[in-house]
Amino acid sequence: MFSVKVTEASLLKDVFAAISALVDEATFYIGPEGIRLRAMDPSRVAMVDFVMQKTAFDEYDASENMKMCVNMGELLKLLKRGGKEESVELTFDEKTGPLKVIVRGRYTRSFNMPTLEAAEEEVPTPNITFNARVALTTEGLRQALDDVALVSDHVRIETDGEKLMMNAKGDLMSANIEMQKGSESLLSLDVKDPSKSTFSLSYLTAVVKAAEATSDVVTIEFSTDMPIRLDFKQHYDGKLVYYLAPRIEVE
Repeated sequence: MFSVKVTEASLLKDVFAAISALVDEATFYIGPEGIRLRAMDPSRVAMVDFVMQKTAFDEYDASENMKMCVNMGELLKLLKRGGKEESVELTFDEKTGPLKVIVRGRYTRSFNMPTLEAAEEEVPTPNITFNARVALTTEGLRQALDDVALVSDHVRIETDGEKLMMNAKGDLMSANIEMQKGSESLLSLDVKDPSKSTFSLSYLTAVVKAAEATSDVVTIEFSTDMPIRLDFKQHYDGKLVYYLAPRIEVE
């Protein structure tokens, strides 16, 4: 039996919305210490790695390990019914039935949502060595991506150890963003070797905008022509990390 409660409905809504930016059907691994998920998007270009410790919940009860697979879009419809100063409870019995969602506040709403067949195995964590590690404000990264999206559908992220650069080139225009050490948006820069890699803006923008509701600071790690890792620092006890494969450019 799995049962949790959060007194701020927006917490679960925002966290699950960040997951749904990549994953339509999510298999959560539930245990006595909390819940976790590691899954790839349908095209297998991106991955989300999520953990929410039991201490992040106001009430948490899970006496044994279990799996729960849900349609994220349908679950979010229910969670969005929770307004300010309203609580949400989730209850699930792996043996007997649906996920029960209860929203309490001005009045009580109770929903029964069918679950799906859970994934057989959890996706492994990528084993990647990164040469560049950059901490940014989430808002600063999102604004920079919005800027380069004006001219192209992909962006090259590059660092020489002194600054972070984002470059994009379209049919008519080009854009160049530079963040210097000590600037308001660039919080830290640690570079072993100059690195650059190109990524799809549709994926990057989607995860950054979704994660911005739960995080003020993001640490990105990348190496030349390798996947990028985006670690969004959470306000609760847990983690929200994304990996995105590079777009290989042909010279």
